[in-house]
Amino acid sequence: MNSIPSPSYQAGMDARFAVAARHSRMVRALRIAVPAAVILALAAIVAVSIFNPFRMLLPKLPVDMSNLVVSGTKITMESPHLSGFSPDQRPYELWAKAAIQDLTDPDNLELKTLRAKVLMEDRTTTVTLDARTGFFDTKAQLLDLRKDIFMQSSTGYEARMSQAFVDIGKGTVTSDEHVDVKLLNGTLSSDRLRITGGGELVRFEGNVVMNLDNLSPPEEAPSPPVNTTPAAPSGKTRSISGKSANSK
Repeated sequence: MNSIPSPSYQAGMDARFAVAARHSRMVRALRIAVPAAVILALAAIVAVSIFNPFRMLLPKLPVDMSNLVVSGTKITMESPHLSGFSPDQRPYELWAKAAIQDLTDPDNLELKTLRAKVLMEDRTTTVTLDARTGFFDTKAQLLDLRKDIFMQSSTGYEARMSQAFVDIGKGTVTSDEHVDVKLLNGTLSSDRLRITGGGELVRFEGNVVMNLDNLSPPEEAPSPPVNTTPAAPSGKTRSISGKSANSK
C-alpha cells in the first residue's frame, strides 16, 4: 500500500532542494572568483612595481625619495632631492626635509626646511638659498620662499630676509620684505631687493642704509711744486724773502 506524502512534507522537501541548489551555485562561483581575484591582485602589484605611477607624477624632474606617505590626495615625500635645468641649460638642485604634493595639482610642491642651489647666467656665480618653507612650481620653475631665508653667493655676499621669489628660468631673485645684507666690507639694509640680469644687477629700494668698515682716510692732494729760482725779468736779479706771510 503506497503512502501519499502530505502537502506540508512536500513543501519542506522543495525548500531543502532549493537551499542545496543555491549552495552548489555559490561553490561553483567561488571556485572561479577566488583564483581570479588572486591573479588580479598579483597583476596589480607587478604593474605598480614596474610602472611606478607616483614617479610618473613628476615626469620632467628626477626625484630621489626615501619614504612616501599617502594621505587622501596628498603624497608626502621625506628627504626629496630634485634637480633639473633651466631653459638656457643652467643646472639647479633642490633639497628638502619633506615635500608635499597634491595629486589634483601635480605641478606644485610644498617644501619644508629646504635648500636651493642655482647657477646664475654668468655661469660662474652660484646662489644658495635656505628657507623654512617654500612652494615650487615645477612647470614654470618658480620658487616662492617663506620664513628665515638665508641667501649666500659664491662671491661672498650674504643676505637674510623673510620672503623671496626666485625665477630659476630668468635667474632673478626679488623680495618685498626687509633685507639685511652682509657685504665684503660692511653691511646694507633696505625694504626691498631686486636681483636681475642673472645676477649682473643688484638693486636695493626703500630706506637703504649702508655701513662700510675699514675705510682709509682720504689722501691729501700733493702741493704743487714751488720754483725757488725764478728767472729774473729784463736781466735783473730778484731775491726771494725768507719771511713767511701771515694772513690777518
